[in-house]
Amino acid sequence: MRIAVDAMGGDFAPEAIVEGVVMAAAGLPENVKIVLVGKQAVVDQLIQKHASASSTSVDAIEVVNADDVIEMGEHPTKALSQKPNSSIGVGFKLLKEKQVDAFCSAGNTGAMHVGALFSIKAIEGIMRPCIAGFVPQKAGGYAVMLDIGANADCKPEMLAQFGEIGSIYAQYTLGIDKPRVALMNIGTEEQKGSLIAQAAYQLMKDSRKINFVGNIEGGDLFVNAADVIVTDGFVGNIVFKFGESLYSLMQERGIRDEFIDKTNYEAVGGSPIIGVNGNVIIAHGISSALAIKNMINLAIRQVESDAYTKIAQALS
Repeated sequence: MRIAVDAMGGDFAPEAIVEGVVMAAAGLPENVKIVLVGKQAVVDQLIQKHASASSTSVDAIEVVNADDVIEMGEHPTKALSQKPNSSIGVGFKLLKEKQVDAFCSAGNTGAMHVGALFSIKAIEGIMRPCIAGFVPQKAGGYAVMLDIGANADCKPEMLAQFGEIGSIYAQYTLGIDKPRVALMNIGTEEQKGSLIAQAAYQLMKDSRKINFVGNIEGGDLFVNAADVIVTDGFVGNIVFKFGESLYSLMQERGIRDEFIDKTNYEAVGGSPIIGVNGNVIIAHGISSALAIKNMINLAIRQVESDAYTKIAQALS
């Protein structure tokens, strides 16, 4: 298994990225290699620095050179076309050619989303690929919430499909048998919500492909009400980032709590793009070394689950 990581993407790249990769390398399974994509001279120097400091073997780390960097503020489509030798461009080339099994980056989110659509493309039958987030649950484990930012406006059919592909993802990646799928809404009653939410409810209720349990409200986010939470990218992004803010708020107030620690973005480390022909994981721009380490562990689990192939089979 080969996991590609964009060494140049992120607010603290390449330092934090390489440090996180070296941390991950210390506990990798024997069959896994990490492929760092970025400016080789810079990356090699940082690998040696962090490996020496932690006495970690770097045998499982490989470097692929990429001379350019897509900055956070650049226009995704324009940057990808003008910078084919960027770390994101080279990373997707490796993924498309199946030289790596997953590509991860804390860089430009738009470029990662567009790059996935241009290179490995959407699975046939997918209306819109989406980004999934992991929501910790009070009784343990995580629920998958999708979309959390790729599609601000969604048709009812798209929301229903998010439920289907989210269910398959949760089943194979998180090991949940018959995942409970719920629609995020402003009330639990069937007739509640916008016209789009009401139409999506009926589609999900009538679907035999998912275990639909109805609507849930914002207050149900952490209480094990569902294994898959469906929403559009506008609401999903707001709710997800609000959830993540709990950790920093509690830190500022000097409060430590085991559950709140799981709302820290570092705990999982990344969010997968669901609905494309490959494994693509996006991390926060502010990602620390710990977040990068955990993102790599998520990528390994996702490759092992082969969830995107299962989704393709279900839609064929």
